[in-house]
Amino acid sequence: MVRTVDETEESGETNDDYNDEGPNVEHMPSDMPMQTTPVPLPPGTTKESIKDVVINKAFDFKDTVKTKVMEETGMPEWTFVILSIIFLLIFLGCAFFLIRKIFGKKRHGEKNKQKGLKGFFGGKGTDAKDTMGVTGLTADLENLEENMEQNEKEQAEEKEDVKLGRIQYKLDYDFQANQLSITVIQAEELPGMDMSGTSDPYVKVYLLPEKKKKFETKVHRKTLNPVFNETFIFKVPFNEITSKTLVFAVYDFDRFSKHDQIGQVLIPLGKIDLGKVIEEWKDIAPPPDDKEAEKALGDICFSLRYVPTAGKLTVVILEAKNLKKMDVGGLSDPYVKIVLMQGGKRLKKKKTSIKKCTLNPYYNESFSFEVPFEQIQKVSLMITIMDYDKLGSNDCHWKSSRWM
Repeated sequence: MVRTVDETEESGETNDDYNDEGPNVEHMPSDMPMQTTPVPLPPGTTKESIKDVVINKAFDFKDTVKTKVMEETGMPEWTFVILSIIFLLIFLGCAFFLIRKIFGKKRHGEKNKQKGLKGFFGGKGTDAKDTMGVTGLTADLENLEENMEQNEKEQAEEKEDVKLGRIQYKLDYDFQANQLSITVIQAEELPGMDMSGTSDPYVKVYLLPEKKKKFETKVHRKTLNPVFNETFIFKVPFNEITSKTLVFAVYDFDRFSKHDQIGQVLIPLGKIDLGKVIEEWKDIAPPPDDKEAEKALGDICFSLRYVPTAGKLTVVILEAKNLKKMDVGGLSDPYVKIVLMQGGKRLKKKKTSIKKCTLNPYYNESFSFEVPFEQIQKVSLMITIMDYDKLGSNDCHWKSSRWM
C-alpha cells in the first residue's frame, strides 16, 4: 500500500481551491447540467418597450427615406434637414387648425349657451344648473325686475338733468292790423349735436293747432350760441289768438340726413298779456316723442348728385311707402314737389307725375337744377309729398326741407 503525501503540508503553499472563508470546494463534473434561477429585472432595463420600438422604427424609416432621397436627387444633408423641418411645421399647423375647427365650435357653442342662460336669468350670471331650481329662478327674476326699475329711474333722472339751453324772443301784437310779430333773437348754451361738439342750429316758428304756416330762421354753422334777429308775421284775429299756442322748435341742420330736433318752447298765447311788448328768455324743453306720428306719415326714397364742374344738381325721386290715407276710399293720389330755395325765396320748382289710388307710389323720375358751385352752400332743397285733388286744393302728405 502506497501512502500519498500532500505537498502542501511540506511546502506550506495554499491550494487554489482553498480560500479564507473555508475548506476546499469539490468540483462538479463538467458534463453535469447547471440549474439556474432567473433574477427578475426591472421593466425597461433590458427589454424594449413598445414606445422604444416605435421610435426606433420611425428613426429607421427616416434614415431610409433620407438615404434614398439623397441618392436619387443628389441633395446635401443640410438641405434635407431644412425641408424636413418645413414639412413637419406645415403638418403640425394643419393638424392644429383642424383640431381647433372641430373642437372649438363645440366649446364656444357650450360657452355661448351658458352665457345666454346667465344673461337671461340674472345680471351677474348664474349657472344653468342653479337656475333650474324654482328658488333660484324666482330670485333671478326679482333681481331682473329691480334692475329694470332702477334703470328706468336713472333714465328719467338723466332726462330731467339734461340741459338743452335757452332761447330769447320778442312778441308784439298789432290789434289794428290783427297780426302777431314774432322775433327770434338768439339762443345760447345749446347742446353739441355733431361729432365736433358743435351744432348747426336753426329755429322753426309756427302756431298750434293747425301748423299750416311755418317759418324758419337761417342756419348758423358750428355754434352753440347763435344770434338770429329774424322777425316773422302771423295774421291772426284777436278773437282767435287766445286759442293758439306759439312753438319755437330748435333743430340741428344735417346736410345728408334727417335734421335732429334739439328741443322746443311752447307759449300759450291765451295766458300772456298781448297788450304790451314781451321780450324774455325761456328754457328749451325736450322734443316730443313723435315716432309713432312720423311712422304714420310714411317714408320717401330719393337720391342727390351734384357735379361741381358742370354746376348741375340731379334729384331722383325713387318711391314712397306707407303714406297717410287722404281720400274717402282709404287711398291717395300722391305726387312729389321739389323746390330749390335760397334765402327763403323759391328759385325753381318741379314735380313728379301723379300716381292714382296708391299709398306706395313708385316714380323713378329724375330732375336737374343748374346751381353754380359758389352757390351750392347757399341753397336748400324742399321735397314735399302732395295728395292730388281735382276739385279742391291739394293736401300735403309729408315735407322734408333743407337737404342741401
